[in-house]
Amino acid sequence: MTELVLTDGRRRALVELLDDQRRLASEYPGLSEYLETAPTLPGSGDDAFDADFDLRLIHFMVDDEGVSPPNPYWEIVEPLVSKKEGRRVVSAPGGRGSARLAYAETLLQSTYAYAIPSPETLGWIARFCGDRSLVEVGAGRGYWAAQLSRLGLAVDAFDVEPPSAAKNVSFEYAAHRRDVFHEVEAADGDEGLSGDQSGAVLFLCWPPGWGNEMASSVLSRFEQLGGDRLVYIGEPKGGKTGDDRFFEALSDRWQLSEVDSNFVSWWNLGDVAQGWIRR
Repeated sequence: MTELVLTDGRRRALVELLDDQRRLASEYPGLSEYLETAPTLPGSGDDAFDADFDLRLIHFMVDDEGVSPPNPYWEIVEPLVSKKEGRRVVSAPGGRGSARLAYAETLLQSTYAYAIPSPETLGWIARFCGDRSLVEVGAGRGYWAAQLSRLGLAVDAFDVEPPSAAKNVSFEYAAHRRDVFHEVEAADGDEGLSGDQSGAVLFLCWPPGWGNEMASSVLSRFEQLGGDRLVYIGEPKGGKTGDDRFFEALSDRWQLSEVDSNFVSWWNLGDVAQGWIRR
């Protein structure tokens, strides 16, 4: 892993925070719980690797001095990316996982987003959209929306429970954790979609699975409004995302146009990035 170089001032500030357990737990509860629990969990087997990763996690999640870059999620995980069975994955050395890294995965997902927005995938989505706008439903904290907006895309983001306005069990409130990274509007009965969508691309990033019909409902509404382009990031049918009706609709009425070969997933997930066109 590439060594993270900190200024003396930054290092002192982090040491001061870590030495004050009460402050750490109050301001960064998720990080505090991770740092307390992680040493008790099986790690990668490489103590230096685990320590270096924890330092990256702390540095980029603690933003007291405005040190956070535009895409902190990627800055944290990028040194852990490797090839495994033809896929780019975030893992411990050798493509292995660990209980400790799995804990960090859940912390990063709740802080930023479930899927990892690598620069390559963000660029791929921008190229797929071309001059079309993007409408994301189920945007969570709007992390992907913020990253894509930085590339010049016009993005409208919706969620049935915007973390800035409602309790969202997947993206809970915590001090020093941003509620949203991009404006996320509350989705109404039409899943946030209205008006002509023929010039837009629908973006579904990790829509809920386990029988939840959000994905199929949104896709159906998008079709009714003239939409004919879709970016889907999630697992295949039978996985953790989407419902059966959603995948049946893709099979019946849509054609797979592109797959992002550079997409980065966590080692223990099967998510992919796909571009679909209405037949």
